[in-house]
Amino acid sequence: MGTVTPADPHPAFLADKGARVFVAGHRGLVGSAILRRLLALGFTDVVVRTHAELDLTRQAAVEAFFAAERPRYVVLAAAKVGGIHANSTFPADFIAANLQIQTNVVDAALRCGSVRKLLFLGSSCIYPKFAPQPIPEGSLLSGPLEPTNEWYAVAKIAGIKMCQAYRIQHGLDAVSAMPTNLYGPQDNFHPENSHVLPALIRRFHEAKATNAPEVVVWGSGSPLREFLHVDDLADAVIFLMDQYSGLEHVNVGSGSEVTIKELAELVKEVVGFQGKLVWDSTKPDGTPRKLMDSSKIHGMGWKPKVPLKEGLVETYKWYVENVIADKK
Repeated sequence: MGTVTPADPHPAFLADKGARVFVAGHRGLVGSAILRRLLALGFTDVVVRTHAELDLTRQAAVEAFFAAERPRYVVLAAAKVGGIHANSTFPADFIAANLQIQTNVVDAALRCGSVRKLLFLGSSCIYPKFAPQPIPEGSLLSGPLEPTNEWYAVAKIAGIKMCQAYRIQHGLDAVSAMPTNLYGPQDNFHPENSHVLPALIRRFHEAKATNAPEVVVWGSGSPLREFLHVDDLADAVIFLMDQYSGLEHVNVGSGSEVTIKELAELVKEVVGFQGKLVWDSTKPDGTPRKLMDSSKIHGMGWKPKVPLKEGLVETYKWYVENVIADKK
């Protein structure tokens, strides 16, 4: 006779909607989408704090918060983020703040005694610069990182390893998810430090508003990129909170690629810019291909739902109603 494993006495995450859930970083692109999803699903006790209310880089404040609020579930979407320029100008800020946030939240989650599960969100920049394509989870720490954002990447890798270490030593059910390039409402459209997709939306909108004859985009347009709508990531986070308790981190991507040229043409169409799209091939292209291998989560039964064009239409609408409207 085989041994009988006792059933887990705890309800699954989706069957525990009255439990207290702490979403750290609820005002960012990712955290705001997770908060929207939890409320839409009927979770009734979601706790959030602004940076002014709770500075996650301060250990004593984080410990006091966890002791007082005693959440059952934690989603760690808070991070100090920025583009290449910000990473190269403020490397100490990026490595220190992110290490502090992760260490304080994960450790307080263990110490307070109430947390049943924690999910840590990383980034695809954790992988080596010359990782195989598509990038599998197993390529972590197999080669040198992209130097321009290694400070942020090293902190995120430490976050994954911290979740693994706390699981191994203390039995904390801490899991990690690594999303691909994200876009959607609450994205950063700043002229100097936004990512490629919001930057294209802003540039085409400004060209349309000023009746500019053309928009010039760097490179040849040939690099391949993968994009995931942030609402799909939020859906994946809920799925992993409910279904996954493994040691290894999990890639979360759409699994579909688009060239920068196709992306620019699509944004031009969605924005309604009537001028010319010009490619400046004297400028660098960057990495020729960057695609996550998301076969692990797809094999578990999760799939993205938002098509790129539909997601772009919604994101542009949000940009016009929020970013542009706020300037007027």
